[in-house]
Amino acid sequence: MNDNASASPDLGWRREPGKLLGLEAIRFLSACAVLIWHYQHFYYIGDKPGPSYIVPDQPLYALLWPLYQAGYYGVNVFWCISGFIFFWKYRETISNHQITPKKFFVLRFSRLYPLHIATLLLVILPQAIYLRQTGHYFVYVYNDLYHFALQIFMASNWGLQQSYSFNGPIWSISIEVLVYIIFFVALRYIGRPVLVCLAAIGIAVVAKLMRLESPIFDCLGLFFIGGLTCIIKDHVQGMTQRSLINIAAIVLAVVIPLVAVACNAFAIRHFSYLFWATYTPLLLYAGANDFGLAGRARAMIEAAGNMTYSSYLIHFPLQVTIAAAFASAGQAMPLASPIFLLSFVGITLVLAYLIFEFFEKPAQRLIRSRCGY
Repeated sequence: MNDNASASPDLGWRREPGKLLGLEAIRFLSACAVLIWHYQHFYYIGDKPGPSYIVPDQPLYALLWPLYQAGYYGVNVFWCISGFIFFWKYRETISNHQITPKKFFVLRFSRLYPLHIATLLLVILPQAIYLRQTGHYFVYVYNDLYHFALQIFMASNWGLQQSYSFNGPIWSISIEVLVYIIFFVALRYIGRPVLVCLAAIGIAVVAKLMRLESPIFDCLGLFFIGGLTCIIKDHVQGMTQRSLINIAAIVLAVVIPLVAVACNAFAIRHFSYLFWATYTPLLLYAGANDFGLAGRARAMIEAAGNMTYSSYLIHFPLQVTIAAAFASAGQAMPLASPIFLLSFVGITLVLAYLIFEFFEKPAQRLIRSRCGY
């Protein structure tokens, strides 16, 4: 997340307060992966893909096939990055009781809630238009008062829902909110960050072995895997061999996915989950290095990182608006067109930048200033 926080002076890898450029770049690429994965929404009839949805027929498939096939794992990467950054910024201040529950809540609320509510409201009108034109909702069909109430409290995917609703992609943030609470309570009242991470990861692994399939356990495990990676990073940076270890991590982060693809390892049952649960922390470890970027390059990566939350929440309202417009005009969307795909992605990113600069950031500042932060 993007809350400003001062870095500890004894950790040389924390070159600038508040930003880890490698992680910002990884977050942005993960957001783009989700955008490409969700391109399939345009093929949906109701809440299921229509008969015209053939994965290899999507535009630029030869170039973008990893994202069309596995872009949904971008959410797993988000969860792991969140854990890394939360432990990087908050673990000492929470464990030492230097940040109150109220302040932590205000920081999270101001970061997440304004855009959540705005995009929740944004989908209502185009969904109503699309329903009138086609007789069914677009992709997320549980748009009733009960699910609206769940959305208001960011509880849309706590297990109380029938399925996804309204601005569906908020589901991963809804689950992450639960893990934020666990994170804060555990560090404040238990402390011992390593023990907390191992316990949370252990719970997630046991749940997986017991076949308790729930994204809540997935988020719990990946968040604290990210946290443990941050702790390991801190430890390694105090070692004389840190440069060699950091270089090895970067090399492995590049080589491992190439080998996995070459060996067709992703065809093995359950390999994908195991891969992302083990490879993602390696990727984050490598990405958290100080790459010495400055000036325009640094500003561009920071801007890209800032856009991730807004791009994640605005892309579905944009999709349903486009679908409603074509339905109202009685025209079929040119789904096989690379121009249509690139336009969708391009417009999403432009909107994301504008939303961050002119809505997210001002709303965040206003709420925090009103609360004395």
